[in-house]
Amino acid sequence: MATSAASDDSTVRETKAEEVLPPTLGSGSQPPNLFDGTTRLYISYICPYVQRVWIARNFKGLQDKIQLVAIDLQDKPAWFLEKVYPPGKLPVLEHNCNIIAESLDLLSYLDANFEGPKLFPRDQDPAKQAFADELIASSDSVIIALFRAGRAQAQGQGDDDISELLAPALDKVESSLGRFSDGPFLLGKSMSAVDMVYAPFVERFKDFFAAVKHYDMTQARPKLKEWIEELNKIDAYAATWGDRRLQLAALMNKFGIQSPVA
Repeated sequence: MATSAASDDSTVRETKAEEVLPPTLGSGSQPPNLFDGTTRLYISYICPYVQRVWIARNFKGLQDKIQLVAIDLQDKPAWFLEKVYPPGKLPVLEHNCNIIAESLDLLSYLDANFEGPKLFPRDQDPAKQAFADELIASSDSVIIALFRAGRAQAQGQGDDDISELLAPALDKVESSLGRFSDGPFLLGKSMSAVDMVYAPFVERFKDFFAAVKHYDMTQARPKLKEWIEELNKIDAYAATWGDRRLQLAALMNKFGIQSPVA
């Protein structure tokens, strides 16, 4: 009986600890009390650039210190465009009455200005920091290749053409995952900002090509497969995905492919 009670209590605690996500705010919404000293991360639930920073916020344990404000990308509130960030892009951080934007800049900003586990190795491991800098600098080439392959799929190009676009990008990630032998992540034993830069895109396209092409991006890439599996065991990462059907639908819609989700 005691064991059963302890198990039930643990389940309750986990449920209570799960973050309740805010509703998405559109053009008819009222703004929060802007620039009142509250730290806010303006997000979209379906944007991979946002997801980078959302993962970092969770990983550093800042759920109680950085409030999420979800914005409808297709129906942005006037107050957001006029008072928060006129360019209208996400993610955006409101901190100390200032606005900081761009996902890569925000990863560095969170690491420098907030407590919690470090996102970058910095002086702790110069070799890993150098590799982190290299991977982040080349991340756009992988992301561009994924999007080109997605467009090729939407345009009905052949399997060989799509594989030719995908293979170099995926092989680069696979090779990078083998750089350090002390763990399954891009910098070895623990998740870092580098994983946060790549994973939201790689995993989205993994789901995309599995759905529209029945193609497994991890086939013959065991390190890539293990990396994705290990990332999804981390609550800070898994909590940012929500309903994966909606993530898939958003990407399919981007390429003009009919989505199974209404």
